[in-house]
Amino acid sequence: MIVLVFVLSLLAAMALGMPIAFALMVSSMAMMAWMDIFNAQILAQNMLSGADSFPLMAIPFFVLAGELMNAGGISRRIVGVAGAWVGHFKGGLGYVAIFACVIMASLSGSAIADTAAVAALLIPMMRKAGYNMPRASGLIASGGIIAPIIPPSIGFVMFGVVANVSITSLFLAGIVPGLLMAIALVGTWMFQAKRDDMPRGEKATMQERWSATFAGVWALLLPVLIVGGLKGGFFTPTEAAVVAVFYAVFVGFVVYRELKVSQLYALLLAAGKTSAVVMFLVAAAQVTAWLIAAANIPMVVADLLQPLVGSPTLLLLVIMLLIVVVGTALDFAPTILILAPVLMPVVRMAGIDPVYFGVLFIMNNAIGLITPPVGTVLNVVAGVARERLESVIRAVLPYLAAQLGVLLLLVLFPQIVLAPLRFFLR
Repeated sequence: MIVLVFVLSLLAAMALGMPIAFALMVSSMAMMAWMDIFNAQILAQNMLSGADSFPLMAIPFFVLAGELMNAGGISRRIVGVAGAWVGHFKGGLGYVAIFACVIMASLSGSAIADTAAVAALLIPMMRKAGYNMPRASGLIASGGIIAPIIPPSIGFVMFGVVANVSITSLFLAGIVPGLLMAIALVGTWMFQAKRDDMPRGEKATMQERWSATFAGVWALLLPVLIVGGLKGGFFTPTEAAVVAVFYAVFVGFVVYRELKVSQLYALLLAAGKTSAVVMFLVAAAQVTAWLIAAANIPMVVADLLQPLVGSPTLLLLVIMLLIVVVGTALDFAPTILILAPVLMPVVRMAGIDPVYFGVLFIMNNAIGLITPPVGTVLNVVAGVARERLESVIRAVLPYLAAQLGVLLLLVLFPQIVLAPLRFFLR
């Protein structure tokens, strides 16, 4: 019954238009009232402890790094590198978009910020070149959801804290799955480009290619710095976020000289607003997580899934289907904060590697960013492109199917995730 109280109170609060953080607090109060332990101190203490976490400090720093990189000209140079090397192929700007999304993903880890940056740069170029704009928007949205998978990832930070899983291991385990998502998009776009005879740009000379690569080398070095630092044990994920900020400041001010002191206040304010929303959500979810544990809900779920515990693959398929359904209604962060504490005991009971599950969990949540009706990333791209959301939803379906295909592949073949992880951790 306590599960029903939690779900109904949460849905009722959301139906009234409450922000997710406040809806979580309402559901927590409803659970406390049902359990007859209502106490404002439980709310206050758990919210404070929820936000008081060293690993969570990585979130505001990665958000700030993303803002600094976009303002400092790094995003534009990444697009320039991709355009110089693959822009002359049929449908070349689509490949540029995928490449740019992968590199941007390895810089900030925020799907919405990365997608908005790539869309703002490429949508005007694709429109001018005569591309089908809903399809181009769908491709960029699908490329944008790679951001939570390739390190650094804000989603992995949140999952690691909530599920008590090594964030460094999650970062390293996400590299191959993220690249597979990009390859799936390349294959899908290649098929469409040949079928529809998409336009192609002029082929750059070798001198122009190397010039563009040299101009973007500072942007391309940051992923190497972060992954190398994590693998070598030189810094933690939180410290990596600070390194990313200092690197973005150095490149923006000293190397590219496009970042101005007058911009810093606006960038800090934007990063602060985004971070405040995420951190308040995490704090509110901590209350819910404490009550979920107190009400023994994980054991209730474990009992429901007990027949599947002996078959890890079947259990994973059921859980992934559940997350796909939840992802159509809930946004990225709430899904992590609500479901991770409930599902992790079942996952551990079935003997599934927590890091492997974390990668699948975050990938599935990322896919939820392009599934209607919520589809936050879809809304962002549709807004930037000034296209009707319905048209973008129809256009994104082939790419959505490709990403779900990658997810299914990883469920069926866990070693695709685990073998590279063991290599990186050696």
